[in-house]
Amino acid sequence: MASKQPFTDSDTADEAVRATCDDASTCKRFATSKGYWTDLHVQYFVRQIGERKAPEINRGYYGRVRGMNLLIDAFLKKTQCDCQVVNLGAGLDTTFWRLKDENIMPKKFFEVDFPMIVARKIHHIKTKPPLSKPLIETHSTDSLRLDGHSLDSDRYCIIGADLRDLPALEEKLKKFQINPELPTLFLSECVLVYMTAEQSSKLVNWVADTFPVAMFINYEQVNMNDRFGQIMIENLQRRQCNLAGVDVCQSLDSQKERFLSAGWESVNALDMMTVYSVLPREDVARIERLEFLDERELLQQLLQHYCICWAVKDKLSLEFHGSFDVTCN
Repeated sequence: MASKQPFTDSDTADEAVRATCDDASTCKRFATSKGYWTDLHVQYFVRQIGERKAPEINRGYYGRVRGMNLLIDAFLKKTQCDCQVVNLGAGLDTTFWRLKDENIMPKKFFEVDFPMIVARKIHHIKTKPPLSKPLIETHSTDSLRLDGHSLDSDRYCIIGADLRDLPALEEKLKKFQINPELPTLFLSECVLVYMTAEQSSKLVNWVADTFPVAMFINYEQVNMNDRFGQIMIENLQRRQCNLAGVDVCQSLDSQKERFLSAGWESVNALDMMTVYSVLPREDVARIERLEFLDERELLQQLLQHYCICWAVKDKLSLEFHGSFDVTCN
């Protein structure tokens, strides 16, 4: 998301939001270095492992990555990869490269973020063969298409755009051949919360209006009206990082209502404590042996304040809505 329209009275808020991209990437880099999950490509975006992260943070990111991946993979399986994926506020995410390695790529994978972040990511891709090679291997010509704050290939596209400027976003997605007729999966992780409730509602409304067959997976804060939630908000405010859309994060019901009121047909939401409890037990047991966790109650509080919400528009009756339960059993 770019700074074309101000988040608040100054551009400081946008800069603080951009910094959360590095926070997430360094946390993922550390957790993968400890063996929580395998990510062969995050090292090319974040070279240094960095300072030690607390075990509850590592387990929280494990639940986040595993939960999101289960839903993503279920969508790809249901559509037999005859679909497209749009990752909103993608940051330095490596999902495209994972899907390429596992041979479950959609027809095209789009990423959207602040132009400044996109420029950094493009630089990493251009200068590091393990990142550029998968793009070239799935591209029909010898050179990738570069245009300012964008990179486009046959199967992967990254666009610098502001999610709050819908006309410009739509224009750029059209320019890079997004196909509204294809089943489309939208992803966002701690992105909508930095937009006002009105802005995020317009975005999810636009998706529902534009894509007849779609799924939207949103990972975000929840239960933010209790004391623990207030401490989370205060900690972010100290970093000049204001949660403009925190009102939608009051409960699972308020998370679901954002999508239901925008015309989505069915919506589910689980807090991350519930998600963590239904992940494959053998793998959870494995990661819980990696580090001793002294603050089990803190982990529980942390997981209860994040959620995954997924909404469906299913004109082809592909029956996405039960995918999380099916996948986790």
